[in-house]
Parts: sequence; structure tokens; C-alpha cells
Amino acid sequence: MKIINEVVEIDGIDKEILRSLMSDARKPILEIARKVGISGAAIHQRLRKLEESGLIAGSKFMLNPKVLGYSTMAFIGIYLDKAMRNPEAVNQLKEIPEVLECHYTTGNWSILIKMLCKDNEHLMYLLNQKVQTIEGVSRTETFISLNQQIDRQIQL
Repeated sequence: MKIINEVVEIDGIDKEILRSLMSDARKPILEIARKVGISGAAIHQRLRKLEESGLIAGSKFMLNPKVLGYSTMAFIGIYLDKAMRNPEAVNQLKEIPEVLECHYTTGNWSILIKMLCKDNEHLMYLLNQKVQTIEGVSRTETFISLNQQIDRQIQL
């Protein structure tokens, strides 16, 4: 691994390690070591360096939201009356647990959020009682996802 102009360059061994863990983060290190042909200790060292470089941002378990009763995914474009209201609006959006992502965007909207809801009724409640009551929100535009067709990370 090298860092050139703040960009991390990784070698083939690092790529193999990362691909293995990206496909199954619980894959045993020794299994990866046997596949790659280096020691488990060397894998641990490389992973530590990749974490320190910032390339690996962490690991997490992924929950299946449908099992918890959440079946409606919506993308909501938020129009603010003034751009200066953005920081406070974002702080209030952070208080809504169903908001999974929040993006400051170019184009028509000031903010684009991704929200997971139990159903359309729940979505309507969150829009009317939480999002649209934030000071500075002049209006919203909502898109309901019918089916997520691609879900992936950047490829190595």
C-alpha cells in the first residue's frame, strides 16, 4: 500500500484480502491467508495499515429492515427557503431515526434524504409531522422506491 497525493494505492494482495472481506466480513483471517499465500499475522498488519490509511472505514452487521417491519424506502428532496438554514435542518433530520442518509445537493433541492418507513402511512406521518415541520423547509418532493435493483460498493 502506498499513499500518493492523498490517494491510497493498494497492491494485488491487499485487493484479494479486501475482496474476500467485502464478500463476507466474517471470513476467517487464516482462510484468507491460505488463499493469498501469506501468514495470518501479515494479513492483520495489512488490515491495520489499510484502516490507518482511512481506506477501511469500519465493519458492520447489516440488518434486514423487512424483518423489522420496514418495507417502504423513500427518497425525499427538501427545498429550504434559505441556504443558510441547512445546518440546523440537518441537525433536526438527524433526530429522525428513519432518515438513513442526508445529502447536500446541487440542482433544485437543498437536501436529499433517504428514509426507511414501515409503510406509506408511516411515511406520510414522518413527512407531515417531522420533516415538513422543520423550520426553513418550504416544501418536499417524495419518490418511493418500488424495488432496489443494485446494491454494491465500489469495486477493486
